[in-house]
Order: sequence, then structure tokens, then C-alpha cells
Amino acid sequence: MSEAGLKQGVGLFSVVALGLGMAVGVAVFSVMGPASALAGPALLLAVPLAAIPVFIIALTYAFMGSALPTAGASYEWPRRFVSPAFGFMIAWLRIAGSVGAMLVLSLVLVRYLSMAVPLPLRPTMFAIFAVVFALNFFGVGIAARAQGFLIAAIIAFFLLFGGWGMTAIELEAFTPFTPFGWAGVLAAVPVLVGLFFGLEAATEMGDEVKDGRRNIPLGIAGAVIAALVLYLLIAVVSIGVLGPQALAESEAPILDAANAFMAAPLATPLVIAASVAAIGTSLNALCMMFSRYLFAMGRTGALPEVLGRVHPRFGTPHWALAAAFCLCVLGLFLPLNLLALFLAINIPTLLKYAGTCLAAAKVAADHPDLYRQASFRMGRKFTVFWSWLGIAASLGVVVMGLTADWRPYVALTVWGLIGASYYIIRQRMKAA
Repeated sequence: MSEAGLKQGVGLFSVVALGLGMAVGVAVFSVMGPASALAGPALLLAVPLAAIPVFIIALTYAFMGSALPTAGASYEWPRRFVSPAFGFMIAWLRIAGSVGAMLVLSLVLVRYLSMAVPLPLRPTMFAIFAVVFALNFFGVGIAARAQGFLIAAIIAFFLLFGGWGMTAIELEAFTPFTPFGWAGVLAAVPVLVGLFFGLEAATEMGDEVKDGRRNIPLGIAGAVIAALVLYLLIAVVSIGVLGPQALAESEAPILDAANAFMAAPLATPLVIAASVAAIGTSLNALCMMFSRYLFAMGRTGALPEVLGRVHPRFGTPHWALAAAFCLCVLGLFLPLNLLALFLAINIPTLLKYAGTCLAAAKVAADHPDLYRQASFRMGRKFTVFWSWLGIAASLGVVVMGLTADWRPYVALTVWGLIGASYYIIRQRMKAA
């Protein structure tokens, strides 16, 4: 047990599986088509370019995770090293983002399942929430083992997809390689960047990671490398089998590509099974992250203290899990508009990244003892520079999102004002 009472049931493989499982979700099954429409075969250049801002941020997370592993890290680090109010607002906005993410993942999961068996949408989404939160209630070890099993199944599918698909590739599909020039490549980057969100997932569970100062940075590095290789393999096969034009027009690119070289009765059930496993890992990882920062906020008194309690038998934050479950259920009564939901997810996530980078800059500049105890660290001045680079990358992508739809920005601003009012009132009540 850690000092907070949480069980340490997460090893190195589980750290990699949590990050990879969080990243390999809905996007990989849908984003290659739009990216191909923008960049053509040169999306093979856009994929590693999209990884750059997340790589910058991932290194910062690796540094912070090795210096101070803690539950609810993306709340705790800004709270401790920037200000309590700043940390609260980052986490408050993430509540909306996490609910949105759970809604998107469960919605897409039901749609894939309905390809095999017609299912009622919202009741099935409720059932999915119940299963995922129940799994996490009974112990982080069980949830982490389930994550490892699911991510192994996904990797096995994509290795089969890649190995089999390589035999059906047409080299002519890759010429011309840059039909829309570098403008097309750069336009595809904001579309593809979401492929890499969540690779830092295990930092939210720092108290529950065995030997966190070693395993968190190693696990993040493993997840980044594995995700990049996996996405490039998928992109090469999808372009080479379908061609860039057909890929751009496809609504289910991986399914269409698989149907082109696999036997028809085999492709559909395999892709459905892989999509269910991929989305399942994302749901499981997100549930862990969501509940842990609610737990951290309860533990520090930013939210009701009951959220900071740990179940005496299972060693899990049961009240935080219950609160996250109830918020997701309430979300079922909202309109399920995918574009708005995606932006509602991405904006708080990017602001979270910026907040963690700012905390890292403060640690490197103002806390030399904590900096020195990090098992993964760069030079102090370079860490400060790198952290500000991460802030610029995060905020830059936030600004780019305004061109897609401004309404989620308004909704998140209103949610932020509610949070700010709550925080001010709660602080005054504490002081009274």
C-alpha cells in the first residue's frame, strides 16, 4: 500500500498497456480516411509529425512521473507547483472532457457491436459503463490485467493485418507521394494528433505503479514507440491496398482494407473484434484516469473529501469511481454529436498537457532536490525550455480547433465559470 492506501498493482507491461490502450481507440479505425484526403500517401510523413507535440509532452510526463509519481498526477502537479486554483481548474475542465470521452467511446463501441447484433443505443452504453466501472471497483490489478489482455489482442490483430496486407500492397498506390504538397501534409497533422493522446495514462496512477520512478518513464517511452510503429504499419497497408483515393472515401478504412485481402467471412468479425478490444482498452484506461484525479481532488479537499476515500478491502477509490460513473450516466441525456464531443475531449486534454508542462518548468527551475531525484531527467535549463515548448505545442493545437467548431469552446467556458464559482465559494467556506 502507498501512504494513501492505494494498492500497487501496476507493473511495467501494464504501464505500456495503459498508455497504448488509451491511445489506440476510436481514432485508428476512422482517421486514416480523412488524413488521406488531405495528404494522400504522404500521410506516412504526417503520422510521425503528429507524434512530435505528443512526444515533447510525453518526455515532460516521463520526467515528472519519475520525480513525483502520484495519483491524479495531472491535477496534483499543477496544484503543488503552479497554484491550487490552477490545478483545480485544469481538473475541473477535464471532468467535462472525460465524460465526453466515455460517451464517444461507448457510442462507437455500440455502433461496431450493432454491425453484428442490433442493440439499443443508450441502454447498451449504460451497460458498458456499468461493466467498466465494476471491473475497476474490484481492484486495479484486475483492471490492469484486463488491459494487458485486450492490448495483446489488438497488437495480434494489427500484426496479422499488417503481415497479411503487405502481400497485397500495390506500389503504384504510393505515387505521386505528395499530391497536395507539404501544405497537405501539415493540414493532416491536427487530424492525426489525436492518435497519440493518452500515452501518459499511467502517470495518473503513480501511487499504484510498482517502482514508479523507473517504470513510468520506461512505460511512456515504450507506448510512444509502439504506437508510432503500429500506426505506420496500418497506414502503409491501408494506402497500399486501397489506394489514397479509395482510402479517403472510405467510412471504415480498416474494414475495407481487410476485406480487400482477407476472405470476406473472416474480415468483418475480425475487425469488429479488434475494434471492440481497442475501444474497450480505452474505456478501461479512461475509467482509471477519471476516477484517480477525482480521488486526488477529494484527498486534497478541492472536492468533497468522501471522494478521497479508499475501499478497505479492494484498495480502490470506490467513491471517486461511483462519482465518475454517475457523471457518465448523466451524460447519456446529452446530445451525442461526435464533432462537438471530440473537441470537448481534446481541449481539456491539451490544457492538461500545458498545465503539466508548466509544473515541470517550475520543478526544474525552483525545486532542485526534486529535480535531482528524477530517474529520467534532462539538463535543468533544457527541461525548462522543453516544458515551454510543450506548452506552446498544446496551446497551438487548441487554437487550431477553433476553425472546426466554436460551440464546444463556449460550453467549456461556461463549465469553467461554474467551476471557478464553486472553487471561490468553497475556499471562503473553509476560511470562515
